[in-house]
Amino acid sequence: MSSQEQALVSLLSQLALSFDGAVLGLAIAYAAVRTIVKFTATSAALRKINHAPSLSVSDLRSLLTDDDDGKIVIVRGTVDAKAAVDGSWKTFRPGVLVSRETGDRGVILQRTETCIYNEWKGLFGWTSDLRAIVTRSWRQQESTSLRKVPFVLIDVGRQPYPEYVVVNLDGSRHPLPLITVYHKLQPISPSPYSFLQALFGHEYPVGLLDEEKILPLGKDISAVGLCNLRNGIAEIKSCKDLPYFLSDLDKDQMIVDLSFKTKILFWSGIVLGSMSVGVLSYAVVRNWNKWKQWKQQRQLQQQRQTVSVNVDPHLDDETEDVPDGQLCVICLMRRRRSVFIPCGHLVCCQGCAISVEGEVSPKCPVCRQEIRDSVRIFES
Repeated sequence: MSSQEQALVSLLSQLALSFDGAVLGLAIAYAAVRTIVKFTATSAALRKINHAPSLSVSDLRSLLTDDDDGKIVIVRGTVDAKAAVDGSWKTFRPGVLVSRETGDRGVILQRTETCIYNEWKGLFGWTSDLRAIVTRSWRQQESTSLRKVPFVLIDVGRQPYPEYVVVNLDGSRHPLPLITVYHKLQPISPSPYSFLQALFGHEYPVGLLDEEKILPLGKDISAVGLCNLRNGIAEIKSCKDLPYFLSDLDKDQMIVDLSFKTKILFWSGIVLGSMSVGVLSYAVVRNWNKWKQWKQQRQLQQQRQTVSVNVDPHLDDETEDVPDGQLCVICLMRRRRSVFIPCGHLVCCQGCAISVEGEVSPKCPVCRQEIRDSVRIFES
């Protein structure tokens, strides 16, 4: 862990433990609420998928009607380009995407370039700690391009005019079951300016990670979403309430996966909620006791100030011919007359003892032990 990250962790820990852990308790409570919200959404998605019919592409027409606004279904099929099945002049066009590096054919092509920076702080890198903390979060280190062409799901073996369902990706933010076909790390040759950047702790690129992912033709996937008939053609689009749209899993595997996530979220919500209640209760009790203690000390301080106004601190305190060993350690003018309790040190005159007792956290000026009271000593 670098020094700027250690400084950030130290700052966050001090903030979390402030007010006797109240901030930490609120953070845990926020995490518990988020977990409960996710548990509710996952449970609702599990119920929808559990009740959704699992069909093949050829069985869709028996379920759909033209008046339906959309039914949640699970369709298992094979990926193919729409131009290969629509029977129009577009059939003579390829209608597919080709990987630039491998030549593989697919209907979705994602190309990602990630720039890798050095992590050495340099000889004078301490000057850039704050800049690194602030700028690291939003600096763009990754560039991603995504290309898509219309595609459908078909039942294999129903040639030459198979039944198909059109996949509508508009507005979908669900993860796609892409396959990595190209992955290569290329080093970047340093420039003459890179030496100065390294010397002063400025990060500079040292490598470029190039990656290509595709949704290949002939891949078997499941589509989970709202399906309806549009102009007599079955079309399926994503549902925002479901965690899946296109997936390698079948219905049974989805149910098992969501059931496991539901249990994890349920028990996590209970644990985080209990922790937040405990931490917040502890913080409330501690701060309430501190406030009462401060209030009592404040009242005692006001009472002692009132008494000190009526008490003459010079009474019976010789200010002349006092030996050095008996002078008050605070004012160095009057004789020591008051003993602090419980430490028992006789080091102050009555006036200075009253002033010390009036502090918010009174401590003996010699041993620094917290004092509760002082007693005036009279010589017979």
